[in-house]
Amino acid sequence: MLYVEILGNLPEMAQGEVKALLEMASPEFKIIERDYLFLAIKGNESAFPFLSRLGLAHEYGRLLFFAESLEELYSKAENTEWEKHIEGAFKVDRETMANCSHKVEDIERKLGALISKRGFKVNLSSPDTLIRVYCGKKLWVGVRERFFKAKPFNERKADQRPFYKPIALPPRVARAMVNLSRARREILDPFMGTGGILIEAGLMGLRIYGVDLRKDMVEGAKRNLEHYGVKDCILKQGDATKLKELFPGKTFEAVATDPPYGSSATLGGRKREELYKKALSSIYDVLSGYLSIAFPAQFNAERVAEKIGFEVLEKYYQRVHSSLDRYFYVMRT
Repeated sequence: MLYVEILGNLPEMAQGEVKALLEMASPEFKIIERDYLFLAIKGNESAFPFLSRLGLAHEYGRLLFFAESLEELYSKAENTEWEKHIEGAFKVDRETMANCSHKVEDIERKLGALISKRGFKVNLSSPDTLIRVYCGKKLWVGVRERFFKAKPFNERKADQRPFYKPIALPPRVARAMVNLSRARREILDPFMGTGGILIEAGLMGLRIYGVDLRKDMVEGAKRNLEHYGVKDCILKQGDATKLKELFPGKTFEAVATDPPYGSSATLGGRKREELYKKALSSIYDVLSGYLSIAFPAQFNAERVAEKIGFEVLEKYYQRVHSSLDRYFYVMRT
């Protein structure tokens, strides 16, 4: 058993990202329960290389057991073979979620004392093993495998890149879009802009392809990718509605993209809806897998995509600001 603690800003999309990565790891792996921002997962450690790609998550680890009460938790802890789970010194750390329904103020001390009686040393400042207790409707006990620090993501925000434009996806969201596309080897972004999605994909080790109508964007995206050490890339200046011409004979296993939402000047002189329809058709022609894409809520993406031939699998709503509501879609050819 495993667990993932997801972020709270886009929880449904975050859960979808975990689901996608578990599908890639094994058809047998799945989310079996969600308790606020805690996901209990049927799976084993072979999922870790996939979960290490997560964007919209705080951490993941091994789930040892759950309990409906404190008494049950301590009873299960008494019968747990801690030697299988603890290396070196340990610490018990509590996460009290918004829906916590148990009195857990003293749980770190009591559970820590129970475990230390078995001969394990406590180190509160730099433990080798961090035992995590999550309090929600249930009590969950696990061992942290990886925590996703905010700093690396912050260092990849739009205003931290050599080539900067203010309209760009946050790195965590861009990474989630790549994961929702189920990309294993390669990915295409036909509206790459400054390269935010491609940066995240490249850092995952994927071969990346990017397209933008503007020469300055292509040059700027290249600078950004080089800045973050991403080298396995093919970037082209061109029209996202003519992908077959840009990549003759090529099909892609995955596409992730965030088309522009702005004025006719930023859309190559075309109306927004016209551009979206032609771009979806163009993507369909070169895709043999999953598409992860964002559209403003006013655009009827499901109707258009299904008419082209896509199967719309998932959609996640986000209110960005007073003038922009959007959906993130996952589609399949």
